[in-house]
Amino acid sequence: MSDGNLRKALETSKYYLEMVSKTQLDANEARWLIDTTVANFAHYYNSGFMEYRKSVSEAEDAAAVEWTGRGATFRDALGREFIDCLGGFGIFNLGWAHPRVVSAVQAQLAKSPLPTQELLDPLRGMLAHLLAEITPGNIQYSFFVSSGTEAVEGAMKLAKLYTGKSGFIASVGGFHGKTAGSLSLTGKAAFRRPALPLHPNIYHVPYGDAEAVEQQLRIAREVGNDIAAVVMEPIQGEAGAIVPPDDFWPALRRICDEYEVLLIADEVQTGMGRTGKLWGVEHWQVIPDIMTSAKALGGGVMPIGAFMATPKIWQVFNENPFIHTSTTGGNPLACAAAIAAINVTLEENIVEQAREKGLYFRQHLEALSERYRDVYCGISGKGLLLGQHFVDDETGYAVAAGLFKRGVLISGTLNNSRVIRVEPPLIISYAEIDAILNRLEDTLCSLRTSLSLPSVGVEQSLPLSAMTLHPWSTAV
Repeated sequence: MSDGNLRKALETSKYYLEMVSKTQLDANEARWLIDTTVANFAHYYNSGFMEYRKSVSEAEDAAAVEWTGRGATFRDALGREFIDCLGGFGIFNLGWAHPRVVSAVQAQLAKSPLPTQELLDPLRGMLAHLLAEITPGNIQYSFFVSSGTEAVEGAMKLAKLYTGKSGFIASVGGFHGKTAGSLSLTGKAAFRRPALPLHPNIYHVPYGDAEAVEQQLRIAREVGNDIAAVVMEPIQGEAGAIVPPDDFWPALRRICDEYEVLLIADEVQTGMGRTGKLWGVEHWQVIPDIMTSAKALGGGVMPIGAFMATPKIWQVFNENPFIHTSTTGGNPLACAAAIAAINVTLEENIVEQAREKGLYFRQHLEALSERYRDVYCGISGKGLLLGQHFVDDETGYAVAAGLFKRGVLISGTLNNSRVIRVEPPLIISYAEIDAILNRLEDTLCSLRTSLSLPSVGVEQSLPLSAMTLHPWSTAV
């Protein structure tokens, strides 16, 4: 590395830090930030993002570069306002920059941002205690990481250590992450095939089919394929907010007990109130052996994940506390955010908000799907993890793009691009929900007109405002 390059990097870093310190941008600064961000992504991060990000492809005269947000709305560098109906794929349950979560992180930052690795850091113990109090059954111990995929990796390792077995059963369409172990559980070929071979002794069954799980376990027993655990999402998120039959999770619990395998609930997306229960498995009163959490656990402020289990299972970690470690996982800043997130979730009745607002949102989405049966296949999900199922990928993208142009951020799912996910912050207001619904109907009407589709279905609408909101409108 030449001295000239290092001097250039020093000057560049100084200017970047000046931009970081700014709370507002003038027009020239905003344009510079937009152009620099697009160039940096294209040349130094991943040029493929430019093709798929609506912020670039659908942003009219200038790319939308995110800048600041509060609650369920955020603004880009040019001050254009969006209602967030994506929620960072489940991160922003408490909205953007919830003040109590930010305050907790700032308070800890002033003391100690990272642990010594040798002394006992108090916040890690505090968070582990809180999780033991709010998780189902006798789940008691936790290990902290920085992401959902790490949490799944840890859960797999724990299951293998405890059982002495190596195999797992997961579901078609399931999403558990993209590192090697978690990717082996993920149930979509487009993600798995390029990285093959992955973790061996993995079997996939149709989601929601408990008989298929039992059949696979029966076959595994007969041929000697030792299975450590069955791994499922309580509700499949990336596959399109797919809710299983009501007897599925109770049957899984019975089957796992009968065949002496562990039951792992991947609550990375469904946990912390998203589905109208604090944990997704609580819809069916099922207690798993191991659980994972991430995304919303950090309160939308810090990245943190966790895998948790009962004392009996955790004993293999207690016997050798250095068999699984992380230098930065469970750092004091992340733990402070998670402690505050749990406090806010309980004190502000976030779970109840998700349940009630989810019912309201779904009622109106189902009415829209009836009026636009030429483009909709149906609505799925629970709470504020909802899926709008469209007739094809192109229609789904057109709806997402149309909403983006009308100031609503929404996206398809990673496993099923024809499903547009509805996953806003759980603190979203009813006025903001109504604004999203109005802009959605405006988008659907425009789409029908552009495609020359006939008007199909029920024509009487629910009592929403009839106004059409224009791109970048700040009205809610």
